[in-house]
Amino acid sequence: MKLLLVEDEPLLQESLTKNLQQAGFLCDLAGNGEEASHLLNEFEYDCIILDLGLPKQPGLVVLEQFRIQNTHTPVLVLTARNAWQDRVIGLKTGADDYLGKPFHFEELLARVQNLIKRKTPDNSFNIVYKNFTLDGQMRSLKTASDTISLTKNEYRLLHLFFSHPNQIFSKDQLLQKISDQHSDTSGNLIEVYIAKLRRLLGKESIETLRGQGYRLVNLNPPEENA
Repeated sequence: MKLLLVEDEPLLQESLTKNLQQAGFLCDLAGNGEEASHLLNEFEYDCIILDLGLPKQPGLVVLEQFRIQNTHTPVLVLTARNAWQDRVIGLKTGADDYLGKPFHFEELLARVQNLIKRKTPDNSFNIVYKNFTLDGQMRSLKTASDTISLTKNEYRLLHLFFSHPNQIFSKDQLLQKISDQHSDTSGNLIEVYIAKLRRLLGKESIETLRGQGYRLVNLNPPEENA
């Protein structure tokens, strides 16, 4: 399971990271709101632990902007603002749970585990294409010898192709998968991503059909593993 921890206090960030890793989680870290927004635009997470009192961009702004594009990933707000009015504002903005400082790590861990259990993404399964496995839980591409972390949009496009081998997708259809992340909605953006995917899968893996779009070349349908 992969978490994003957004916390600007170095000692608390270090302590939480250590404890969460010992509990079996992978953790990305952000020390301010702008860094958090960047990571949320690029990667998928199973849960987000978000402090509200952040430099550069307030936590509530980060949360509000994130909820516009993502409604399923659970967010645990972690903050010293523990008045009931603050909890109401956080929950209305899109938080799934609220934990005030100071707190015991055991309670935070229990809340995170409960949120993940309640809101497991629909695409958290594996899809096999040739010798590649698209891991929906870790948002990664695996081979027999390597595991490659994917950006959010790389994962989205690979999931689409792996789920529908031999199906042709136009540039407009592919843009719809990533348009909430980019102001650039030109076909050139898709060409950039197709080039990235070909570097991962092999040059001949994605075929260009002039005037139609792109398709994943596969003679056999993918296997899905629960």
